[in-house]
Amino acid sequence: MRVNRQIRISPVRVIAPDGAQLGIMEVDVALASAVEQGLDLVEVAPLARPPVVRIMDYGKYKFEQAKQARQAKKKQHVIQLKEVKYRPMIDDHDFETKTRHARRFLEEGNKVKVTLMFRGRQIAHPELGKQVVDRVAAELADIGKVESDAKLEGKAMTMILAPR
Repeated sequence: MRVNRQIRISPVRVIAPDGAQLGIMEVDVALASAVEQGLDLVEVAPLARPPVVRIMDYGKYKFEQAKQARQAKKKQHVIQLKEVKYRPMIDDHDFETKTRHARRFLEEGNKVKVTLMFRGRQIAHPELGKQVVDRVAAELADIGKVESDAKLEGKAMTMILAPR
């Protein structure tokens, strides 16, 4: 944004502090009018022909813009990736507890990484792990959708669920 002496294109369309149109005038005349009122001349539409400038308090305007940006940032929710780890031979109660945690994470709006860890010779039967991961996806199908399918990487099988 160009302010006061930075505005070089002349003539310009001038808008008063109260929003009224003052008409088309030379930059020097508009700047003199702004200085007379103790305010700044700010270019608001540089691409218009002629460019549109407004008489306003530029410091106050910048402060308001920063304040609005802070408010917008305060309202936004950052999605995090939460992880829940399972084992191939998991008991029903443990499965339900871990799945309940994953459900809570999805309700909060976060993504869930379901990791199934194989230990020792369990890696010889990846189909058992696939059954557990598919069971998790089925349990959470009402609240989450599978973003990336289960894939085996080393001794771990991972799947990512996203909230619906």
